[in-house]
Amino acid sequence: MSLQRTTAFIYFLVLAGAAALNYIPGVTDENGVAFGIFALDIFDDALHAASALWALIAAVLSGRAARTFLVIFGALYLGDGLLGLATGSGYLDFGIFNNGVLDLPFGFKIMANLPHIGLGAVALAIGLIGRRE
Repeated sequence: MSLQRTTAFIYFLVLAGAAALNYIPGVTDENGVAFGIFALDIFDDALHAASALWALIAAVLSGRAARTFLVIFGALYLGDGLLGLATGSGYLDFGIFNNGVLDLPFGFKIMANLPHIGLGAVALAIGLIGRRE
């Protein structure tokens, strides 16, 4: 299996895990916040589950499908994370439209947006510079 297909499958596992966070006892506190940072709701869970399904389908279909997934997913998640870092709100969950710019501590914004920045950057890099099939 190619690097891109393997990466897409790993993204399936990571995103399925993110979608499951709210349903694992002890991961969220009494306010529904995971790891003291993320307040994931049903919309976030659905977004992560849909992304996981997309990653799995791409990994199973072909190297080209995996590459397309990695480039599009990477650009979307990286952009969302960078916007969240700058404004405290992302666009994938419509936060920037519903909440606008939030005055949050910069350290908190880094921790809250690091998953999307990291996942997006790695996906985009592997999708763009990985060997084509």
